[in-house]
Order: sequence, then structure tokens, then C-alpha cells
Amino acid sequence: SLGTSTDQIPLQVHAVRFGPGQELLGSLQAFVKEAGLKAPFIMSCVGSVTKATLRLANATASNTNEVLHLSGRYEIVSLVGTLNPDAHLHVCLADAEGGTVGGHVLGGLEATQLQFERELDEQTGFPSSAKTKEESTI
Repeated sequence: SLGTSTDQIPLQVHAVRFGPGQELLGSLQAFVKEAGLKAPFIMSCVGSVTKATLRLANATASNTNEVLHLSGRYEIVSLVGTLNPDAHLHVCLADAEGGTVGGHVLGGLEATQLQFERELDEQTGFPSSAKTKEESTI
């Protein structure tokens, strides 16, 4: 049963960043293995990719693996799933016109990076992120 026992292991959050050309699924799995994580999952993802290989949801008895290979600039709208050895990730990507496509990640999510510069937010007095130029990272 689910509970709030104090003997449970607390949630650990790891923020990771990938550079241009890195394949996200393989890089995430390598990070999980190196860090020795148990039951890892993705809570959130910000970034963009230039390539993606997705299995679509319209599988039928005669066509169980319709695969879509994307190439171009896509913003990650959502990336969720588990990162155990048999990773199960779903992604939703937006193109330059705002059209979206999503599916089961088979690999090939190649990172691009947006370079951010910290500028002072006059309302809060704290630095905030402002996009300055396209370069690469997630």
C-alpha cells in the first residue's frame, strides 16, 4: 500500500544537461547507470532536438511498429517516462509552425542547445534566464 512512512527513501532530483549532437536516450541511460539510480523517471525536460525516431500510436495487428524518423528543429513540449534498463519514454515535439507530433521514443533524439544568458529581473531582483542565441543543450 502507498503511505507516507518516514522510513521510505526520499525523492532525489538530478538535473542533467546535454550538449549539441548528443543522443538523449542513450545519454540518459548512461547517466542512470553511472549514478546507480533505482526506479529513475523523467519529471520534466526543456530543450530541443534536431532528430528523433518515434514509434507511433496507430499500431494494428498487421502493422505493430509504424516508425517516424524526424529531421529538423523541434522543441520538446513534453518528455515523460521511465529510465530503467528497458526505458519507456514518450515525447511530444513541436515544429517551427507549432504543429506537434508524439510517440514512443525509439532513440535518435539528438540534442541541440539554446544558449542562455542570466539577466537581472528588475521586478524580483534575481537573475533570470533570457534566450540570447541558438547554440545547444537540454
